[in-house]
Amino acid sequence: MTIVDAMAPGALFSAAFRDTATWDAWRTALRAIFALPMSAADLALYRTCTGREAAPADPAREVFLVVGRRGGKSFVVAFIAVWLATKDYSRSLAPGERATIALIAADRQQARVLFRYVRGLLDAVPMLRRLVVRETASAIELENRVVIEVHTCSFRSTRGYSFAAVIADEAAFWRNDDSATPDVEVLNAVRPGLASIPGSLLLVISSPYARRGALWNAYRMHFGQDGDPVLVWKAETRTMNPTVPQHVIDTALADDEAAARAEWLAEFRTDVAAFITREVLDACVVPDRHELPPMPGTSYVAFTDPSGGSGDSFTLAIAHVDGDAIVLDLVRERTPPFSPDAVVAEYAATLKAYGLHTVTGDRYAGQWVVEAFAKEGIHYTHSEAPKSEVYGNLLPLLTTHRAQLLDHSRLLAQLAGLERRTARGGKDSIDHAPRSHDDVANAVAGALVLAAAELVGCSAPMAANLAPTPYQRIDWTNTSDGGLPRVPWSRSTWGPDF
Repeated sequence: MTIVDAMAPGALFSAAFRDTATWDAWRTALRAIFALPMSAADLALYRTCTGREAAPADPAREVFLVVGRRGGKSFVVAFIAVWLATKDYSRSLAPGERATIALIAADRQQARVLFRYVRGLLDAVPMLRRLVVRETASAIELENRVVIEVHTCSFRSTRGYSFAAVIADEAAFWRNDDSATPDVEVLNAVRPGLASIPGSLLLVISSPYARRGALWNAYRMHFGQDGDPVLVWKAETRTMNPTVPQHVIDTALADDEAAARAEWLAEFRTDVAAFITREVLDACVVPDRHELPPMPGTSYVAFTDPSGGSGDSFTLAIAHVDGDAIVLDLVRERTPPFSPDAVVAEYAATLKAYGLHTVTGDRYAGQWVVEAFAKEGIHYTHSEAPKSEVYGNLLPLLTTHRAQLLDHSRLLAQLAGLERRTARGGKDSIDHAPRSHDDVANAVAGALVLAAAELVGCSAPMAANLAPTPYQRIDWTNTSDGGLPRVPWSRSTWGPDF
């Protein structure tokens, strides 16, 4: 019995695929993955969704399913996981070893969506239900020495396993504050574990997002390549699941065409791009420099990104100018949960140690943050420049290597994870990616741009935050001397509050 046969009416999993006509496209996809015979109709759909001409001669080693939302991909890959879990891998296992089928997602809650499908499929078939010897909230162990378990997208926690299969759910949207490319790192980490079991399968599913990362790389390198053991299947939602109403997709396209074309039509977005490369950032890092102590006679600036203690981090960055260099001295981050007042008191003490009695930040929580810092003897100045503009003014400091960054993994990951998006009307914005954070990056960008003001006498768009009179915006990218204009500076330029 093949995996497609098991879906047929009256077969092992027939109860899970009652409306048989709606699963025709997925049957074709399964025939492509496992190199099963195809009909003429199968071949036509296969050529459309893979860009290939010749039917596969061998099962795929790696599969990337680039499918629109609600296309049925999560349920199908859970079915594949159960099918593979029933096989005998004992010849490839050492005494006491288990073959693992890993369900990896952005977090455990997301991974449990797949896990519930797996549990439901096992429970629906009495013969398979009897194979279960132990079950926990995140793992099911079968009597044939196979374990189906939940993992999160961490390259550390996925090492050391012998994998019969790895299923990576919504990989284009994996985010990790310690890495800008967790999808690439995790897949690289699991591939050695897949190598020890013949016939193992890496199965990556996701609706597409930006033109970067493992999903995009696989599409760019393997789509349309006959005979390639890495199979890329790309299909719109309604191709794979015709029960999704067309009017739902039409409404989404009318509301936000760029987003809807990615989510429903499975097109990689062209309006989202990486803000800055990791190579540029690495060139600005001073190796093994994690923090600089206060230096007498040095003028510092500080920027903070406040938080209430339950969702985002509360961050602080301090910087100064050394000749033509803008030096990052210190980064502080307090992750939730925490007491906001306690963190304000801690940061106020840090600011005073650097001779600072002023800090700049956004308008978080109205007057609360102003009053909290005032109680500690620190004047909190609201930043009028939006975060996107601050990031835009940071860019030339990085690309010209004027900024000296600390060797700080979360900072580098958050900066590398920033995205430049083109909105309607052609205006760009810079922000963190969905499901990710930029609290550390925001504080550091603010501090570095403030410090850069000492080289020019005002800080372009940020000057209005600090001075009582407006200043003309400076185009930092069209100036001499590596992108930063040189203007005589005097402390009186800033007014009495600086």
